[in-house]
This record gives sequence, C-alpha cells and structure tokens, in this order.
Amino acid sequence: MSDPVRLQEADFSQDEEIRALQASSKRMGGIATFLGCARDFSEGREVSEISFDAYGIMALSEMNTLRSEAIEKFGLLDARIVHRIGTVKGGDNIVFIAAGAEHRAPALEACRWMIDELKQRVPIWKKEITPQGDSWVTPHP
Repeated sequence: MSDPVRLQEADFSQDEEIRALQASSKRMGGIATFLGCARDFSEGREVSEISFDAYGIMALSEMNTLRSEAIEKFGLLDARIVHRIGTVKGGDNIVFIAAGAEHRAPALEACRWMIDELKQRVPIWKKEITPQGDSWVTPHP
C-alpha cells in the first residue's frame, strides 16, 4: 500500500485511498472523507489554473504529525492525507483526507479537524492563475 501521508504531482484515486484505509483494520465502522477540488472561479474572477508549492520536507513532517495527533486525539484506527503540488485545473482533485474509527462521530470530527489544521499549519502555498494575472491566496479558515 502507498504511504498514508503524501505530497504528489499526480492525481490520486479516492477509492484506492479508502480501500487502503479499510485494509488497515477490520474494526473500522466509520470512515469520513474530505475531498478538496480546484474551482475555476474564485473571488469574482475566472481561474484558469492553480499552482501549489510546498516546502516538501517540512510539509510532510507536519502532515505526519497531524495524522499522528488525529489518531491519538480522536481514537482513530487509521488516517490518510494526500495533497497535490504543481499545477491543477478547475475540477481537479487537490487534497484528500480520510479518517477511520470504530464509530462515525470520531471519524467525522477528526476529518474536519485535520483539514482545518492542515490549512493553518502545513507550508503549502496556492497561487491562482487568472486572465487578470497571478495572485497568491491566503488560506480560508
């Protein structure tokens, strides 16, 4: 199975990520997922592409820390975090987070917590390419 925490240029398969999560434990009764996708319209402007850049070593380290913290804090059986870097177009996948627990409540809470923390803590930067020019985007809470 692939590493449960990854930065990658290539797209990912939600189905494969969920299967890998399920394979980690037969006690898993609830899986919550979050899929972040690229919009082709933002802040009143058309967006032709979005470019993601990351401080790779630090980003992966912090993503692994987030995963470990979520497992401990919410009593998860397993979790996965995948974020793309490079250029994506409208409709493309950007980030996938999955949390697996014995019951749905901790899985749902952990999934929301992980994406919120990732946006705040992980050094990944987003630049929108528009007909009016390029602009770096501040993460929304």
